[in-house]
Amino acid sequence: MKSSAGGYDVVVGGGAWRTLRRLQGYTSVFVLTEPSLWERWGSRFARDARWGTVRPLFVPSGESSKSLTRVERVASELLGRGADRRSLLVAFGGGVVGDLGGFVASTYMRGVDYVQAPTTVVAQVDSAIGGKTAVNVRAMKNLVGTFYPPCLVVSEPAVLASLPARAFQSGLYEVVKHAILSGPAFFRFLESKVATLGPRRTRSLETLVARAAQVKVDVVSRDERESGLRRVLNLGHTYGHALEEVTGYRRFLHGEAVAWGLLLVTRLAELVGVLDSAEGKRIAGLVRQGGSLPPIQDLGVEKVLGLLPRDKKAVGGRINWVLPERIGKVRITPEVPNTAVAAAFRQVQRGAWNE
Repeated sequence: MKSSAGGYDVVVGGGAWRTLRRLQGYTSVFVLTEPSLWERWGSRFARDARWGTVRPLFVPSGESSKSLTRVERVASELLGRGADRRSLLVAFGGGVVGDLGGFVASTYMRGVDYVQAPTTVVAQVDSAIGGKTAVNVRAMKNLVGTFYPPCLVVSEPAVLASLPARAFQSGLYEVVKHAILSGPAFFRFLESKVATLGPRRTRSLETLVARAAQVKVDVVSRDERESGLRRVLNLGHTYGHALEEVTGYRRFLHGEAVAWGLLLVTRLAELVGVLDSAEGKRIAGLVRQGGSLPPIQDLGVEKVLGLLPRDKKAVGGRINWVLPERIGKVRITPEVPNTAVAAAFRQVQRGAWNE
């Protein structure tokens, strides 16, 4: 994986945690994680890494941990426990822990080394790769953050076995996004596998995670700081972020909001004439194979649309829409009529992906 600070490895597969043995010379190692996750996997993680002393720092699960208040608490605990500039911080968890840990590492004593050890599908294929760190401020997700690459990413598929079914399915929607971006080969592969995937099917997951992660690696290596190409990874996220915000981040898991976002932006691309309906049905069909989603039928279209210009990738209030043109190709454009944006939302609300 290329970055402005130098390359780093993204290791996916059984035994990935053993790669941590190469990290030597640190004065201390701290692991930022959640209590239940560490109770289930901490001993194996420390054993695979061959670290004699691992010092866990615990944070509550959920988006509430992605706050400046939590950053201050973690930094204070690191200081109190003797962390210095030659300490290593390991973010062992899902997207919340990864974003929080990366932000703490990027700012503690003006920057210490850190490792991403993602434990969810979303984190393994997406959020742990690329060096984006962030916390939330009030209702705005990821408003304050940095670009700060880790020194290593280690993704062990076995840890996915303890994911709840809903969290696992939520992560698969990010894989669907990557398949749309990648092209026909990966898309067909996922079409043939998605119905049979489960958190304990480690062998299938290893291949899936590796292929999806490679999509992220390829994009970010060419555009680390989102000056152009990296914006394609926002596919489905403009609508998705608005859905999360309008429901107070309580109704949807992130991947579920992205799934609705993919359905909505697919319909939008059809309405503005950049996507053939047959391709649109394939995309929508793959999304729907992921299972049932929390409803959007009760959400007011005006409220959702009013939040769209607040997307962090909007410039001057103009949204840079990422529209699928076909499987394997997207278009980034601000030239999308608001009437089409609203029409797409209303049509998907009433089940237009089946039409």
